Amino acid sequence: DDYVPKPCTPRELVARIRAILRRTGGNGTSRSAGGGEIELGPLRISPRQRQASWAGAGLELTSTEFSVLELLAQNAGQSVSKEDLCQHALGRPLTRYDRSIDVHVSNLRHKLGLLGDGRSPVQTVRGIGYQLILV
Repeated sequence: DDYVPKPCTPRELVARIRAILRRTGGNGTSRSAGGGEIELGPLRISPRQRQASWAGAGLELTSTEFSVLELLAQNAGQSVSKEDLCQHALGRPLTRYDRSIDVHVSNLRHKLGLLGDGRSPVQTVRGIGYQLILV
């Protein structure tokens, strides 16, 4: 239901595809039914309101931090590449020396705190990216 004249930038194409998916309800969330809340242990995410809470306390997240957390929660227990996180959260491909996703993940770790066993809920998967663990 859309037309993209050539030439177009990849960013515009991705934005238009996301808009179509929003309109048709194809949001791709695996843990939420119909765009509802994502609940994983102490973590609750409401994608429509772009709000998250940890153990009942609201999290003050930037838009990018929320997008990173949302993608990690949708793929909880599985590793998510830094390229996917960058594309989802920042809307651009990851460049060679880009450390912005690492900074946002570090901020998320500080805001989420530690699990009962002393580990961070956001784990680094060396050479791949990150994963969210809550068990």
